[in-house]
Amino acid sequence: MEASVVRTGTEGKTWGGGNQPLGASYGKMMMWFFITSDALTFSGFLAAYGFSRFKYADIWPIADEVFNHFPFLHGVDAPMYYVALMTFILIFSSVTMVLAVDAGHQLKKAKVTFYMFLTIIGGVIFLGSQAWEWSNFISGEYGAVTTRGGNILQFVDSEGHRVALSDFAEKRSSDRIMHEENEGIWFESGVALPSYSIDEVMTGFAANDDLYVRTGVLNEDGEKTILSRQESLEKLETQGVGVVEGANLTRNEYGPPLFADFFFFITGFHGFHVLSGVIINIIIFFNVIVGTYERRGSYEMVEKVGLYWHFVDLVWVFVFTFFYLV
Repeated sequence: MEASVVRTGTEGKTWGGGNQPLGASYGKMMMWFFITSDALTFSGFLAAYGFSRFKYADIWPIADEVFNHFPFLHGVDAPMYYVALMTFILIFSSVTMVLAVDAGHQLKKAKVTFYMFLTIIGGVIFLGSQAWEWSNFISGEYGAVTTRGGNILQFVDSEGHRVALSDFAEKRSSDRIMHEENEGIWFESGVALPSYSIDEVMTGFAANDDLYVRTGVLNEDGEKTILSRQESLEKLETQGVGVVEGANLTRNEYGPPLFADFFFFITGFHGFHVLSGVIINIIIFFNVIVGTYERRGSYEMVEKVGLYWHFVDLVWVFVFTFFYLV
């Protein structure tokens, strides 16, 4: 009996939280549980990406060449500039969320409203930027030729600069047609022909002596291997089987299809979190305006959604590092 009493007393001193363990409310604790479980989910995705990249390290796309676009600067090589800007905007929105939470602790409704508004604007800009980046990734810029083994052959000039298929492929009239839904039961919606056939690409390549084939294999300097003119002609004639433009879940002009699969899934999953956060922030924002939390005498809801928003920002730092920097 005495041992039981001692054990109970010790347990009370260790726990010491009553109905609010660690001094946190039920809602805040549940948010921390959700963040922990979601962090494990993202960790699994990024770990899978890391293992896959390690397996295909010799042919993995170079991020500086894939993400080198900037709005309204068509044709300008700006590697990682826009992605860095997106990252800055999202991190800045995390700063404004901190200021909103701090203003809530001081029960300053006007400041909470202002900083929540800035946070929402930052999230919307980030989502729009990510949609623009996806659009460029899907449409592509240069195009490439696929080989029998599923590898990618890209084209460069004598100085090693990328050359688009449209710059040398000889477009000619052909009997290629894109089937429509009323032409048979085997129609597959969304399957479109590339701008050029493999024969048009090969003919144009043979007519331009200053063009070379660049494989996806990295050399000792970490750069993609450029074949000689003779090797380029032989590689294209013996292994070239199709033309690919842009990226989708099965083929892409940048490298292994697995790269595009991970890009769409992980950045899309994170984008869904950002979208959810923006929607929740908007709901909280209007509750602040109508004075819901002022009447309660507590802005804890702002703090709870702030925890989620900081988590989303932190996850993007890891996604940015894995996909764009490493």
